[in-house]
Amino acid sequence: MISGWNSRYREILKEFNYNKKKDTESALLLDSILGEENYIKKIHELIKNQNVFVIGAGPSLSYAIPVLQHFKKTVTIVADSAIKPVINNGIKPNIIVTDLDGDEETLRRMGKSKTIFVVHAHGDNISKLNLVCNFKNCVGSTQTKPFGKIQNFGGFTDGDRAVFLASYFNAKKIILFGMDFGKRIGKSSNTKPLERKIKLKKLRKGRSLLEWLALKTKSELFTTSSPITGFKKIPYSNLDSIIA
Repeated sequence: MISGWNSRYREILKEFNYNKKKDTESALLLDSILGEENYIKKIHELIKNQNVFVIGAGPSLSYAIPVLQHFKKTVTIVADSAIKPVINNGIKPNIIVTDLDGDEETLRRMGKSKTIFVVHAHGDNISKLNLVCNFKNCVGSTQTKPFGKIQNFGGFTDGDRAVFLASYFNAKKIILFGMDFGKRIGKSSNTKPLERKIKLKKLRKGRSLLEWLALKTKSELFTTSSPITGFKKIPYSNLDSIIA
């Protein structure tokens, strides 16, 4: 677990009025559902010392997709809500980071593939965890203390958790796409009008956690989306030189 995470987690509990007991309950259930095979080694082999693309569902995703189609050999981690537009455009994720809020049909379909799922357990998704039974390759994660088959890689939203995951396994370079963290919400997130305020609050928290991670990680950090402190902002035209 990344040093200092417990303090960040206490902040999340306080700011969002979450229940630590329910987070733990969810993690215990996920641990009981997961199979015995450990996919941590496979994730490590995929990511260590590699260039990694992290794809979110922000407004800029639609501009990023035509670019990403030219980089099919780069290790790709996709956040939950971005899965459907990404795979519908021929981009195959190596890893999907999800708390199971995305399109269920797409999750089930990808669960039969070689893609590794990193499924996050928290107090609000206990009723959805049985979806994991449909995933061929799966790792469980939590915001609380890791135990059994459940890991804590750090992070809060699917998008920033994907970045924390890449950093945890020592990616050489991490490049963000569709990770905007602004006042606009991407269409792929399927956020309802009544959920807009809390969604924007979560995005602000995710951004602040990435800025904190930037002070600690050994990975080089880049973004093609909105500027983030600690990440070098690059145009798509520079990608070839960045991942060379």
